[in-house]
Amino acid sequence: MRPCASPLSCFLPSPSHSTTPEASDGEGGRDVGTTQQDTAPVPVLSKKTKQPMECFLVQPKETKEDATKTKKRRKKKITDILAKSEPKPGTPEDLQKLMKDYYSSSRSVIELEELKLPDSCFLKSNDLTHSLSSYLKEICPKWVKLRKNHTEKKSVLMLIICSSAIRALELMRSMTAFRGDSKVMKLFAKHIKVQEQVKLLEKRAVHLAVGTPGRIKELVKQGGLDLNPLKFLVFDWNWRDQKLRRMMDIPEIRKEVFELLEMGVLSLCKSESLKLGLF
Repeated sequence: MRPCASPLSCFLPSPSHSTTPEASDGEGGRDVGTTQQDTAPVPVLSKKTKQPMECFLVQPKETKEDATKTKKRRKKKITDILAKSEPKPGTPEDLQKLMKDYYSSSRSVIELEELKLPDSCFLKSNDLTHSLSSYLKEICPKWVKLRKNHTEKKSVLMLIICSSAIRALELMRSMTAFRGDSKVMKLFAKHIKVQEQVKLLEKRAVHLAVGTPGRIKELVKQGGLDLNPLKFLVFDWNWRDQKLRRMMDIPEIRKEVFELLEMGVLSLCKSESLKLGLF
């Protein structure tokens, strides 16, 4: 056996026993197999990049309970504002404006002019400094003489209109100083039937009455109350209930008041035989 020319050559494999196949590209003699092993595959990036998705917040639908709570909060807020606002006394212009607004949808311009009340039919309005007795004494200083001369049944000399039976009783108690010996009658529907009131009006002459517009209107309709001898019609205009509503702020009361005015009150005011007061 011939010794190796170089110590390293003994450990190199012979070309015939190479484990890696070789190939030539035919031109430069570059080892393609070796290039493929040395070069790692590079991932191809997509040209189309994904856009960020938009996110929308969907508001929950308002339930009936939420709507009710919202309405309650709004009403409470309005009430708070009214409670803090300074009260303003009613004026004849307020009544005239309410009448115009009420009839504007059903009456012509000419008819609205005919409904307008003359300024002469209005008495001095309460400036919020009067009690009921002091106000009635101011607008009717000759009350004692008037009531002595009044003998007609089924009629009254003075009529005070308010929003409820409870308020009517309060007014009756507050005018003791004015009424004196006058015959006073309550005209409201609570616990009292219409026929009972008709009989009382037929039985004796009544000087002063306090009531609600609905029951007074019904008595006039049934012939139990004659408005022709009436001299003073006073509205409990400025008083407010627990909800801070005046009587004319309540739709039902406002409707009944205007219906009562058309049952002879307007014609009596225009003839100047009846005077209107706003307490």
